[in-house]
Amino acid sequence: MVSKKFISYEESGVSIDANDRMVERISRSVSSTHGPRVIGLENGFAGLFRLDYDEKLFKKNYRNPVLVACTDGVGTKIVIAQAMGRFDSVGIDLVAMSVNDMIVQGAEPLFFLDYLAVNKLEPERVVEMVDGIANGCRQADCALIGGETAEMPDIYGKDEFDMAGFAVGVVERDKIITGSRVEKGDVIIGLASNGVHSNGFSLARHICFKQEKLKPTEPIAELDGQSIGDALLEPTRIYVRSIVKLLNQYKVKRVVHAMAHITGGGLVGNIPRVLPKNCNAVIKKSSWPVPPIFSFMQKAGPVQEEEMFRVFNMGIGYVLAVAPDFAPSILKKLNSYGEKAHQIGTVTAGSGKVVLK
Repeated sequence: MVSKKFISYEESGVSIDANDRMVERISRSVSSTHGPRVIGLENGFAGLFRLDYDEKLFKKNYRNPVLVACTDGVGTKIVIAQAMGRFDSVGIDLVAMSVNDMIVQGAEPLFFLDYLAVNKLEPERVVEMVDGIANGCRQADCALIGGETAEMPDIYGKDEFDMAGFAVGVVERDKIITGSRVEKGDVIIGLASNGVHSNGFSLARHICFKQEKLKPTEPIAELDGQSIGDALLEPTRIYVRSIVKLLNQYKVKRVVHAMAHITGGGLVGNIPRVLPKNCNAVIKKSSWPVPPIFSFMQKAGPVQEEEMFRVFNMGIGYVLAVAPDFAPSILKKLNSYGEKAHQIGTVTAGSGKVVLK
């Protein structure tokens, strides 16, 4: 009888040692997102977070809290990250896609968890991803309290990966924003995006790389010499601090009637989600500057303007419908918080749709 050679897990494509090295290296990034409500648990199987916190210095208690949960990914934007060998910005995108959705309901993010699936666990690459996720969590004032990295060589090809994120937040029950208060005459305010954010990348990649056959590192004159890859990888803007700070300015008066995160479907697809059935949102397209990346893709396609507005954010990443008497002061506040805020339209009588003018 021929004796067989012992085989290891690593020979099948999974390295426990690499995972241990990765965990050790990301600990500092993860802990940088922790506040006093995170309960440390070394080698724990789950993250712990205190909802109420009575200590005077950091007191944070809720009367009637409602937990809010979101999950999302980055989509095919990761294909461009692979091509560019850049993995930090997609970590910010991952956080942004969940926390920007969450604040639409008036919630503040509490904590975040990530899931990374890779062909081969390369600690340096995963550390870069987690550094980006931690960066996004710091921008959103939420704690990164856990995550999972799965090494699956039989599912993902060489250098391939995917990522998903999960966020939990909280809102007082009587402060939940649903859009039910929207009425004729409300002013629509738009907050500028950083560019394409994390939606529409199947079309963007088709135009830029399949049709135009551009290299990711190729500089584009219409983008002031920026490479197409860097332009497309510009991370999604996180609006959490500005929106949470704004809502805290109006603890009694309910002057923000609705909000929408402008993701897949653009303005025409996302604003109707928070409009009453008897109202329209009339949007004036000339009321904000459209970033050059959109003009470049529209011309290169060519893509009809109507289709551009159905696929991309076109320079507006977040929208608020506010009481008209408070619109000027809200615009001023949002700009003072570092946003580029524009009055982009009004609410009229209608049938629950967006009208572009």
